[in-house]
Amino acid sequence: MPTVKDIIVRKPSEEEARTCKTWGTWGCEVSTFPWEYTQTEKCLILAGRVTVTNDPDDGASVSFGPGDYVEFPDGLRCLWKVAEPVRKHYEFE
Repeated sequence: MPTVKDIIVRKPSEEEARTCKTWGTWGCEVSTFPWEYTQTEKCLILAGRVTVTNDPDDGASVSFGPGDYVEFPDGLRCLWKVAEPVRKHYEFE
């Protein structure tokens, strides 16, 4: 089963950033909630600050913010901790 250590966080290439802008958008206010990925998700963070931990939390975490390209693996169960309202472009595979 994937863990937060399997989440990829990096800066996108210019071409990737252009492609991401054609995807749908999603936003969320400051909150904490569990999430389970049933598909791989790729996203570009436009605004906000998020820390994702394993569910249940074992101390491992990944944080990301504006300008980050993030890939979440299929099968990941995690806890989203949204510290600043987030907005992102996203696509599921």
